[in-house]
Amino acid sequence: MRLKREQSLLLIVDLQVGLIPVLEGGEQAVVEARWLGGVAGVLDVPVWLTEQYPAGLGGNDPRLRESLEGARFWDKTRFDAHAEPGFAATLSASGRRQIVLCGAEAHICVLQTGLGLREAGYEVFWLAEAAVSRRSEEASLARRRIERAGGWTVSADMVAYEWLERCDDARFKDVHRRFLKPRSPRSLRFFD
Repeated sequence: MRLKREQSLLLIVDLQVGLIPVLEGGEQAVVEARWLGGVAGVLDVPVWLTEQYPAGLGGNDPRLRESLEGARFWDKTRFDAHAEPGFAATLSASGRRQIVLCGAEAHICVLQTGLGLREAGYEVFWLAEAAVSRRSEEASLARRRIERAGGWTVSADMVAYEWLERCDDARFKDVHRRFLKPRSPRSLRFFD
C-alpha cells in the first residue's frame, strides 16, 4: 500500500510537555513528528494534533505548536481520538483515507486511535520512530497489534519520499533544501 499525499493526513497524538520527559524516545518523537509535519506543510498534507487532559499533562510540545502552521488542534477526553465528538465527521469530510499516526503513549491513545481508525475503514500508517511509550516494550507491542489489525509500520523518510513521488517536481527541491537533511542521530530500534 503506497502513501499518496492527496489521500494522507498526519495525526500527532498527545505529544505533550508533561509526557515527553518520561517517554523512552520522547525527544526523538518530537523531532521526527515536527520534521514530517514540516514536509506535510509544504506538500499540502493536513496535520492534526490532539491533547489529552491538557490541564494535567500540559499542552502539545511548543516546538510542534510553533512550527506546524495551519495544523488543526483537538482537545480530547477519550483515549481513541476517532471516538471524540466531531472528530470522525470532520475526518470523513476531509476525504483523507490514509492516516500517518504517531504520538504518545503508543500503547494507549495512539493504539486506540489507530484501532478506531481501522474499524472505520481508514488505512493506518504507524510512524515507528515517533510512536512512543514510557517503556519501549509497550510501544513495540502496540506496533505489532496495529499491524495485526491491518496497519503498516513506516519511517518518516518512507512517508516523505512516497508523498514526494519524484525528484523533478519543484516542491521536491523546496522540501529537499529545507527538510531532507540529517535531523539528528536516531535509531530505528522501534522496528524490532
